[in-house]
Amino acid sequence: MWKGGFTLARALRPRSAPRLGSKLSSRVSKPAAACRLLWSSATRFSQAGQPKDYALPNASWSQGMLNLYNEFVEKSKDGTWKRIPSYRHSLDHIPDSMKLEGEKVQKDTRFFLRNLDEEGLGFEYVMFLNPSEKRMVTVYQPGPYLEGHPGFTHGGSTAAMIDSTVGGCAIFVAGRVMTANLSIDFKNPVPLGSVVLVDSKVDRTEGRKVFLSCQVRSADGQTLHAEATALFIQLASLTRR
Repeated sequence: MWKGGFTLARALRPRSAPRLGSKLSSRVSKPAAACRLLWSSATRFSQAGQPKDYALPNASWSQGMLNLYNEFVEKSKDGTWKRIPSYRHSLDHIPDSMKLEGEKVQKDTRFFLRNLDEEGLGFEYVMFLNPSEKRMVTVYQPGPYLEGHPGFTHGGSTAAMIDSTVGGCAIFVAGRVMTANLSIDFKNPVPLGSVVLVDSKVDRTEGRKVFLSCQVRSADGQTLHAEATALFIQLASLTRR
């Protein structure tokens, strides 16, 4: 389960329907107002500098990472794509008015993908959303603390990044969701320090079910590292404060 995504999902109220490309099933709640509130909050946090946005370039990013990041930043200028801010605590993504009763940041917890202090050792990534295509991509550079087989990224860390990417896509398209199934075919190992693009999209919806697919490819697109399919379930309403 995408823990940060689940926290976001719990806070998104399934009320009005967003206009995000082709129609989703009429039985799937689509929280346009909540998404707009989430976006405005993310912008405010980023501008204020608190909390720190970790989805911005740092000294550990390779030139390949920067090149792919800049490519999507350029695509974002016309509004087609949107960069997703990323914070150390899941609740920092959510404006106060959307948090559940009793929810507050726990100082001794961290979002799984942002749990290291030193830059470049673990998950270095930035996500971009294309609302009209119901598509989320992640530019991802795995650090040396994610090693599995010598010199290569642990498959579990690749799975975590896939889950986060498809989870983010499902959340911003369908609202409150939780991972029900994630199936991954690993094709080629990901070298530590390399740059890959995790590309996910919504394939279809059936009632409260959201079906997605995902590919992990090298930055040049020539190497397929993994393919995945996922099922997310839209959650029932939860009490808000």
